[in-house]
Amino acid sequence: MTPLLELRHVHKAYGDPADPFHALHDLSFSIDPGELVCMVGPSGGGKSTLLRLIAGLLRPTSGEILLDGEPVTEPSPRIGIVFQNINLMPWRTVLDNVALPLELIGVPRDQRYAAARQLIDLVALHGFDEHYPRQLSGGMQQRAAIARTLAQNPEVLLLDEPFGALDAITREHLNRELLRIQRLRQQTVFMVTHAIGEAVFLADRVLVLSQRPGSIQSEIAIPLPHPRTEELLTQPDYLALVRRVRAAIG
Repeated sequence: MTPLLELRHVHKAYGDPADPFHALHDLSFSIDPGELVCMVGPSGGGKSTLLRLIAGLLRPTSGEILLDGEPVTEPSPRIGIVFQNINLMPWRTVLDNVALPLELIGVPRDQRYAAARQLIDLVALHGFDEHYPRQLSGGMQQRAAIARTLAQNPEVLLLDEPFGALDAITREHLNRELLRIQRLRQQTVFMVTHAIGEAVFLADRVLVLSQRPGSIQSEIAIPLPHPRTEELLTQPDYLALVRRVRAAIG
């Protein structure tokens, strides 16, 4: 299978060229269409920098990032990103927030609202179309943010610790929801998380990033069956993979 996303020897440094701060070093990996890959690693290893590079918000110092064989050099609707800090517009309803990407490219009102309502249903927010962000729980706000990103129909969905600020029960629920959406849409997903258990529960593969400057320290396949339910969290195969990923982080 030809990779959808490919990174080749990516290096990122900041500051004075004579005394640079190296965030990432010689980082190479690929993601196939429809795959869900999680990255874990120590704080300060460059995970969020990596997501911004893939999204085209930053340029690598050296190396290249390819989407379907084409270099990523700037932000593109082909790559969507959802951050941990929910940035819904507080003066817009859920419907208007989700429809925003379509509004910005000139999709007529009736069409963009119809598409937005489908996505609101997809993320299980039916009935909350006319609510404002302040009227939603944190988990509901994050689902609305994911729906808004999906409205641009990205080929790759990037998730930067999207559930990190939520309580454990809500987080587990949204993990299951994310898997449901990803498998329903066959969406390619690359997610950064600090939660090892979350990474193992969600991913087809887990990439382990080293200490700064970040490079791929280990790649671990997750051959757990689907659908993945809460019962999996106590199973020996799952727990063994969690231990393996934790050991790889060191």
